[in-house]
Amino acid sequence: MQYGASVRATQFITLAAKARALMQGRYHVTHEDVASLALPVMRHRVLTNYFAESDGIDTDKVLTDLVKHLGADSRQARVG
Repeated sequence: MQYGASVRATQFITLAAKARALMQGRYHVTHEDVASLALPVMRHRVLTNYFAESDGIDTDKVLTDLVKHLGADSRQARVG
């Protein structure tokens, strides 16, 4: 990673997830809300470095893997 998301990215993804939940008639945010917005909100805020790019790892892959990892952790916490 060359640059990562800032605190503002967290604020924007939170607001966007709340808006998405409300538009779908819910008063609570789900993991799916955050996952669906992660790439559009954070894609331009995260930059990979030369080494990642030379290994074929781009920003979308980093964010997709992050969302999958966080989703697995939240599901595991509910089960355990």
